Amino acid sequence: MSRLYQQTKYITKVKTNKNKIINDPVFGFINIRSELVFDLIEHPYFQRLRRIKQLGLSYLVYPGANHTRFEHALGALHLMRSAIGILRLKGLEITDEEADAVTIAILLHDIGHGPFSHALENTVVQGIPHERISLLLMEELNRQFEGKLGLAISIFTDQYDRHFLHQLVSSQLDMDRLDYLSRDSFFSGVSEGVISSERIIKMLHVKNDELVVEYKGIYSVENFLIARRLMYWQVYLHKTVLSAEYLLINVLARAREIAMSGTELFATPVLKAFLSNNVTLDDFVYNRLVNDRPVLDLFASLDDNDIIASIKEWQNHPDSILSYLSRCIINRRLFKIKISKKPISEHKIAILKEKICSHFNVSNEQLHYFLISDTITNSAYNKVSSDKINVLFKNNKVSDIADASDINLSVFSETVRKYFICYPKELDIK
Repeated sequence: MSRLYQQTKYITKVKTNKNKIINDPVFGFINIRSELVFDLIEHPYFQRLRRIKQLGLSYLVYPGANHTRFEHALGALHLMRSAIGILRLKGLEITDEEADAVTIAILLHDIGHGPFSHALENTVVQGIPHERISLLLMEELNRQFEGKLGLAISIFTDQYDRHFLHQLVSSQLDMDRLDYLSRDSFFSGVSEGVISSERIIKMLHVKNDELVVEYKGIYSVENFLIARRLMYWQVYLHKTVLSAEYLLINVLARAREIAMSGTELFATPVLKAFLSNNVTLDDFVYNRLVNDRPVLDLFASLDDNDIIASIKEWQNHPDSILSYLSRCIINRRLFKIKISKKPISEHKIAILKEKICSHFNVSNEQLHYFLISDTITNSAYNKVSSDKINVLFKNNKVSDIADASDINLSVFSETVRKYFICYPKELDIK
């Protein structure tokens, strides 16, 4: 049993009313009826999600987007309970054990997200996706809760013999997406993301162990796909959000380079542990000690506050690159970003490189901290996926939403690729 859980285990032993009601601004009252779910919510691993923003740095564009992954997980739990209730009303047999397990699976689906997820995956825990860390944390929780999460893990990993339960957790029309579209739209104020999640859930059914949508719900699903496409362009892939996220990646990459060289660098202890060590996937799998702490507990102590507090201090670091990039983040002096349907011309890139080297007095090896060039893609629906959105007709036949719809959904199946370049605003060129 981990040291972190040993120190807090007494919390779950205190006699208390575990049938809680939570007032959610998006869906109203959320009921917590399961004692096990209550104990999982109370666990430090899950409470950490209160300190991780759902949309990372998007609040720099949409000031209201300060909601957290904690709220998202509870919202997804609420939608899952609604979906189970609807499917049972339609005659589908789902045991209480299965209902609890799939609810736990959706509750914990994001537990492995680090602060500013993608920035972290590219720098601090390099090449280790949050989905893998989520599973490892779930397995650790399963040990701590004496095997009570076994079925939830089987559903999460699609090892359970009822595939539709996994689809409710992870598919192209799962409870995760239904919540985050509704929630992100609500808090960002982007009305184009509004969907009818209640209507979609009421239209769910199961055919041959596959999740399907009854034909009456086809327009709600069309709206869902349109909303998802628009939310990606307007929120998740908003150009200023991209600029901020890539700038953060460069800040953490420079900090890691300094820390790994042995140079003194302020950071909170938990962040310093990841910046100063090459933490591998095997370290996570075997929960090895890093700076005398199990790596899973160490990771579960890392949140947005560690990153922001450290960057605030790095503004005054003697390394000119780190201090400059940190000031850009803290004071919202974000890089200029230009997006194009075609690759950025080599001529423009060459001009920028020359200006950067001259203005910031950096070498060619350090250029990448000031000049960011990459691509972004957006595809609202993957028609070739094994988990398609299938529509159930009155004659009991099933058809892919792209074929069943009377509007042309091919645009949503195509991957749109765009190119962008970021650089300091003081070097702006036409």
